[in-house]
Formats: sequence, structure tokens, C-alpha cells
Amino acid sequence: MSTTDYDTIVIGSGPGGEGAAMKLTKSGHRVAIVEMHEQVGGGCTHWGTIPSKALRHSIQMLVDYKRNPLFSHTLEQVNVDYPQLLKAADSVIQDQVSTRYRYYSRNGVDVLFGRARFIDAHTIEVEAADNSAEQYKADNFVIATGSSPYHPPDIDFSHPNILDSDTVLGLEHTPKSLTIYGAGVIGCEYASIFCNLDVKVNLVNTRDRLLSFLDDEITDALSYHLRNQGVVIRHNEEYERVEPTEDGVILHCKSGKKFKTDLLLWANGRSGNTAQMRLDEVGVEVNRRAQIEVDKSYQTTHPHIYAVGDVVGAPGLASASYDQGRFVGAHIAKSECDWSLIEDFPTGIYTNPEISSIGRTERELTDQQVPYEVGHAMFKSIARAQITGHTVGMLKILFHRETLEILGIHCFGETAAEIVHIGQAIMAQKESANSLLYFTETTFNYPTMAEAYRVAALNGLNRLF
Repeated sequence: MSTTDYDTIVIGSGPGGEGAAMKLTKSGHRVAIVEMHEQVGGGCTHWGTIPSKALRHSIQMLVDYKRNPLFSHTLEQVNVDYPQLLKAADSVIQDQVSTRYRYYSRNGVDVLFGRARFIDAHTIEVEAADNSAEQYKADNFVIATGSSPYHPPDIDFSHPNILDSDTVLGLEHTPKSLTIYGAGVIGCEYASIFCNLDVKVNLVNTRDRLLSFLDDEITDALSYHLRNQGVVIRHNEEYERVEPTEDGVILHCKSGKKFKTDLLLWANGRSGNTAQMRLDEVGVEVNRRAQIEVDKSYQTTHPHIYAVGDVVGAPGLASASYDQGRFVGAHIAKSECDWSLIEDFPTGIYTNPEISSIGRTERELTDQQVPYEVGHAMFKSIARAQITGHTVGMLKILFHRETLEILGIHCFGETAAEIVHIGQAIMAQKESANSLLYFTETTFNYPTMAEAYRVAALNGLNRLF
């Protein structure tokens, strides 16, 4: 084994690792990034965000085609199955991988392929696929190894009828029926995907409502539209056992309910990818979900070992992970960071229709006794939505009754994850610049979905007088 020295070694090439590596190399550090898989990009590129969103986009195109009266006479000729739709994501994944290789090559970041494990607090060993190993020393480390689906020990995930959010991307047929256990973001997104392939879907939720961190009006709308698309939603259920059979799988719930379908998709919880890294031997604390404990600067028990992204837990968003990586890169380069991560960042949930929000919900504002008002714009009244046929949805602005400060933006419908950033930009302004009046005094292109902000703002102002 030979020993090579770096200023910083980043473990994991997903969004968090990439953000840290790019910030550090731009700051003059000699950086290496370790990736255990054959290609860079991490779970975001290969098993999470990119493939599932590309799959969702393909299915949305299929739904739009079937709904368009211009093509009604050709519907019998359309027979698209799940594996065909998955293939549409392949080119996107490869484009993303190629782009990242160029980033690392152009910026002088060494890419080391293999599994990393700590030898001591300043040394790691990287074991390649051929079992050869090499040791590398660094002054600093950034762990950005992401997360994986949580596997309860009493469930046989080797059975072909039991899937998780990784293995569902290798499914080679379209099932007739599917039970999804867990109605978080992943569960709701896959419920939207499969129900639009005419699959009978049971969505089993362990809580009393879908996505309870969102605004109630938005989650009520999601529940309605999922049911309208054929999804059967069961709230407040907890599994007792999973019984795989030759022709399917039975989910037994503690309530006595049983759900027998062709497949079970387990979408309840995730665990940090920290196994076999020997973190305990160097004193880095890991919780019961295998997530690394960090402080507000994303430092572990060793100040020179940082951790970012899904491996540290919430929020579990690619966008937030990238920002955490950049923050850590700046902290390492300067021994401190003169900027902080924003508290309010947008969430994007790619159900059908999609959801995006930023800021506080009505429930939170009520609990905090903040005097607020609501402005609505229903997409069915927006010209651009009428043109595209995507009339399901709304934009909702929550604002202070007295100062007109924008307190929250909640959007449900096609392009929600795009137009939320307009509200985000205004919310980020200081004092009077963050005002509902911006939307009433600004000219928007017509027809656009962005025009919904003017409609919602006027609707809100009308409620004040």
C-alpha cells in the first residue's frame, strides 16, 4: 500500500460531496473524492432524484397524451409498460454522470473508486472492486455517503415481490396491483407513478394524514387527487408482518386489515450509509438510524471530520445537501464560515400534480398567533394552465395582515416546483421589500403560470378591505 496526502478527502460523490469538493478545490485545496460505485453521482443520480423524476416526467407525458382529444383515436395503439418508461431515464443519468466527470477533471479533483473505511482519524483505506486497497491521508474529511431504504429485520427483502425505493427501479414488468407501505414523499410519489399506469395501488400511511409537514389545504388536495386517480389510502396503520407468497405478498396490519397485491413497496424510513466505515473506531458518533451526529457547523466529534447530506438526517433534499457541502467547504477553507445556511428552503414533491412550498403553514401561523391572511390563485382560471390543459392546482400566499410580509408560499399543480422560486426570492428580501405589493405592482408575462402570483396577491388584498 502506498500513502498519498490530500488537504481534504470527500467520501461520497452525491450532491453533498460534490458541493464540498467544488468549493474546496476552488479555494486552492488539493481534494480527492471517493465513490464506492462504478460511476459518480451518488444515490441522487442513480437511485433517487434523477431516475424517479425522469420516470415521473415520462408518465406525465403519457397522461397528457391520453387526455389530449387530438390523439383520442390513437389510444388503442399506445401500450407502454413500466420497464420502457424506466429506460427513458437512462440517458438522463448518463448525461448527469458525464457532466460530473467533467467538473472533477476540469477542477483537478481526483476521483478514487472503492469503499472507504477509517484507519485512524487522519487516514482512510479505499478498497477497490478487485479487493486491492490503498491508504490515503488528509487534514480534513467530509462524509457525504447518503442514505438507503430502512430494512426492518423481520422482512425478507430478497423476495422478488418485496421492493424498496432502490430495487423498484429494477422492476422488469408492470404489476397489476401494488401496496406501498409508508406515505412520505417517496411513497406518495410512487403512488402517483403507478396509479397512472393503471396499477391498483394501496397507500398505507402510519400517520393520520399525508405529508403532515405541509400545509393542510395542500395535503387535502393531494389526498383528493390521489383517490381520484384510483389510489386507496389507509391512514393510521402499522404493519404486523409481511407474508410473501408465490403469486404476491400480503401485508398484515395490527388493525387486522390485510392487503394482498402482486408487490409490496416498502417506503418507510431511511438509514445512513455508515456501515463498514469503522466510524466507531475513530470515535465518530452514529445514532440508531446509522446517521452521523453533527453540530451546527456539520462537524462530528472530531472537528476535522465533517458530515453532510442524507447521512446526517433531515431534510434529506438534494438541494439542501449541496448547500451543506458548500458551507462545509467554506468552513474548512477558512476555519470558519462567514455565511449561514438559509432556514427557509423550498421543498419539491413530484407527485401528480406536483407540490412545492416554502415558509410557514397556516397551522404554524395559527399556533404562533400571527395575524395572517390568505391569497389564492386557482390554476383553472390561469390562461397558461388552460392552454396546456394542466388546470388542476393552485398557488397560495400567506401574508401578514398588517405589514403584508409574505410568510409562506404553497403551490399544488404542474410546474409548482418551478414557480415557487419567485415567491422565495421575494421572501428573502429585507424589511419592506418582502411585501405582497411586489406581486400587484409587477408586470408578468402573459400568459404564464407566474401570473398566478398577481392573481393570488389581488385575491389576498381583497380579503383585507
